[in-house]
Amino acid sequence: MNSIIRLTAAETAARIASGELTAIEVTEAHLARIEAVDEKVHAFLHVDREGALAQARAVDAKRAAGEKLGPLAGVPLALKDIFTTDGIPTTVGSKILEGWIPPYDATLTKKLKAADVVILGKTNMDEFAMGSSTENSAYGPTGNPWDLTRVPGGSGGGSSAALASYQAPLAIGTDTGGSIRQPAALTGTVGVKPTYGGVSRYGMVAFSSSLDQGGPCARTVLDAALLHEVIGGHDPLDSTSIDAPVPPVVEAARNGSVAGMRVGVVKQFRGEGYQAGVVQRFDESVALLKELGAEIVELDCPSFDLALSAYYLIAPSECSSNLARFDAMRYGLRVGDDGTRSAEEVTAITRDAGFGDEVKRRIMLGTYALSSGYYDAYYGSAQKVRTLITRDFEKAFERVDVIVSPTTPTTAFAIGERADDPMAMYLADLCTIPTNLAGNAAMSLPCGLAPEDGLPVGLQIIAPAMKDDRLYKVGAAVEAAFVERWGHPLLEEAPSL
Repeated sequence: MNSIIRLTAAETAARIASGELTAIEVTEAHLARIEAVDEKVHAFLHVDREGALAQARAVDAKRAAGEKLGPLAGVPLALKDIFTTDGIPTTVGSKILEGWIPPYDATLTKKLKAADVVILGKTNMDEFAMGSSTENSAYGPTGNPWDLTRVPGGSGGGSSAALASYQAPLAIGTDTGGSIRQPAALTGTVGVKPTYGGVSRYGMVAFSSSLDQGGPCARTVLDAALLHEVIGGHDPLDSTSIDAPVPPVVEAARNGSVAGMRVGVVKQFRGEGYQAGVVQRFDESVALLKELGAEIVELDCPSFDLALSAYYLIAPSECSSNLARFDAMRYGLRVGDDGTRSAEEVTAITRDAGFGDEVKRRIMLGTYALSSGYYDAYYGSAQKVRTLITRDFEKAFERVDVIVSPTTPTTAFAIGERADDPMAMYLADLCTIPTNLAGNAAMSLPCGLAPEDGLPVGLQIIAPAMKDDRLYKVGAAVEAAFVERWGHPLLEEAPSL
């Protein structure tokens, strides 16, 4: 079992296609791993054992019949519990949807099934994707496999923890302000936020519609590219979906190089609040890029300093609108309906019982920002700042091909350390938020361990919209150089559970 679960997704798919392994063997190995370690990690909210085995049997039957298999056929995957899955619970980490079983699949779910990817189950997350630590889940926190007393990041900590603990070789996350990249950084894995509109949002429970974006999570850059190619592409069911081909991400991942590329370093992405070990590993990464043939360009993007403030007006405003649908009348939790109360009273009681503190905080903040008399002062001003950030990116990309930065200012913090300090929690997304506001593509990949605590550090790569392939081209080159010199921080120094 140990040898199977430590294979990359690309290696696993190749061995299934050649007959060296069966999809059933691979699936059973990962289900056994989940059974062995997930009680400690708590990466999964729901494991679909029978469904996963049925999918695996179908892959083996296809191969036996001589049918051509896709590049990820038979490879297991952990799916963030924000995508609807026909017949399997979707809770979004909230009590208000506890036990809800959707009647349909999200477009992303359909694409995974069509590609014969084996969905193991649904992963833990901050409630409605609101958080940076997965502590806001109504079903309890997830532990970081590097140190179970620390957070795995958020909101997609369950997906990243499943990868880092070898419970799955692939996972899906969503990124509204960094919720794919930040967990990837804290767990030593790879996470990609595609260009906004590059992956369908149909069937993804909405938090902030102009920011939310699903994307691939993996342990290697090539694995992330293979998954990106499966889930990307135009969807007529999603009005924000880009009607254009998926960029050549797999080709880029197989031909990584930074020779002759101009790589930008933004001065706003360092300074007070950044952990010394994170800065050290980032500086080493920049030096490595230069060694590999890149030209390093210093950039000044002053509006980035306003990104956190703008985000925490735009995202709560959109969430207060999106979450209005959870009213106890149509689906989900209903509390207090004893025949004596009005519909309004039942709705209020249900929301009080069903939403957690962080969700309530953001709904109230967003409703206030959108209220009469405050709209222009708050939400309108935040949208103007968003335009300034987009323009700063546009100016930057006239001078460089990609931008690099630390993914997070610090390594993984202790569970409970920031629970009573929302501002400290929000600062975890300092480097990732500008990309969501502009809609660009971005990746986090491991760039070593911080010397002071031995925990993973992430390198963020940012590319212009619809130039997602640049992420993989640079990421693959950096990954290969790191593995050659120091070994892969996860594959070589994997945490023990």
